[in-house]
Amino acid sequence: MAQDDPPEGKDKSTEWAEFRTDLAEDRNIMAMERTFAGWMRTAFAAIGIGLGFRAVFGEFEPPWLAKAIATMFIVGGGWLAITAQRRAERTLSRLDPHQFEAIPVPRFKVMAYAVATGAAILTAGLWILNDGDITG
Repeated sequence: MAQDDPPEGKDKSTEWAEFRTDLAEDRNIMAMERTFAGWMRTAFAAIGIGLGFRAVFGEFEPPWLAKAIATMFIVGGGWLAITAQRRAERTLSRLDPHQFEAIPVPRFKVMAYAVATGAAILTAGLWILNDGDITG
């Protein structure tokens, strides 16, 4: 990996090559952050599809089937959030920022676990908050 401060005696082309390498690593970090945001959007979309499915097919027969399908989407959204956080954390551990500061790992973790917790609460509410009747 290129050094931030090249030692004396290097020619100008070597310095520029190292500088471009450093910037490429910074671009990879920014790409990873955008990818994380994309996965989070997908997680929210899956949760929204689950809610929408339950709302549209609420009078579905048998009633538990609409809940089960909605649950799959909602739980899938929570799983996507956790998976995205783990991948982002692994990627950040391999990269070293040079010209800017990357988003700290705890922020990724807080966001992902908040979405997953919300999905779990939403799933529990979907099944329980119907007068306690799981089948209806």
